[in-house]
Amino acid sequence: MRTELTDTTSSKINRALLAARRAIGSPTTGLVLTLVVVTDEENAYDALRAASEASREHPCRVITVIKRVSRGSHKLRATRLDAELRVGSDAGTGETLVLRLHGDLTEQAGSVVLPLLVPDAPVVAWWPADAPADVARDSLGALAQRRITDAATAFDPVGVLDERAASYRPGDTDLAWTRLTPWRALLAAALDQKPLPVTGAAVESEPDNASAELLARWLEDRLGVPVDRIASEGPVITRVSLRTTGGEIRVDRPAGALATLVLPGSPDRGVALKIRSGAELIAEELRRLDADVTYGSALRRRPLQAALSA
Repeated sequence: MRTELTDTTSSKINRALLAARRAIGSPTTGLVLTLVVVTDEENAYDALRAASEASREHPCRVITVIKRVSRGSHKLRATRLDAELRVGSDAGTGETLVLRLHGDLTEQAGSVVLPLLVPDAPVVAWWPADAPADVARDSLGALAQRRITDAATAFDPVGVLDERAASYRPGDTDLAWTRLTPWRALLAAALDQKPLPVTGAAVESEPDNASAELLARWLEDRLGVPVDRIASEGPVITRVSLRTTGGEIRVDRPAGALATLVLPGSPDRGVALKIRSGAELIAEELRRLDADVTYGSALRRRPLQAALSA
């Protein structure tokens, strides 16, 4: 069921939401959290689709905030809140609110969203693109226990990581880090199988890849060795190698979803290492609401070798 409200208020949206639930015969909810998606019109469709798919694993109220910067007559610049409500089959397994803020209301997004949060439930904020420099101090970020950004969408992905490190607060995370979960698990398992002293490492990827930079910082943070950054044709991360006293541990993924794991004294074997969708990444982040201290430590690690080799 869909309901559209023009020039409305948060209290009217709450009443319309309750009426919509009653109309479909579901006056109560089993929502476990609120996911606030802060985006623009260009990225709203993909972000909403990812959030809706993720809600099948984590039933939630998705509040999409779109700030409309209007130009033209005074009437178009007037403060106004428009909303679209989706309940039932139109909203996955939860509820979806699409809020369009006009005029001066764009500076008061936190006040608009606060009355619409699921009571007594955690709040997660997600910026698919164009996140503020300090998300924890943003009016919407201040409402959330977890704040998700995506450095990969920035003009300078690696530079953005340095900005995130300077403003980091517990609860911050980035999808560039989430994309590394299979890589980190595979490398940790490889070192468990071959517990050899590591003397150095290298990460190969397309240039300016935020995930590759975070992976290099994580290896430096965990192993205490310099990590070379090597440019490849991609796509994304194509190889990670660990130099050990007993030989090289290496993961090759030149293309596709299959990688090759090379261990000293063992036959090479194929391992699944696919590039995951946005919905899968968001679903993973919604599984944990505590601070990711490992991400924070890796993010703030000063590179031992910052130069990217050709």
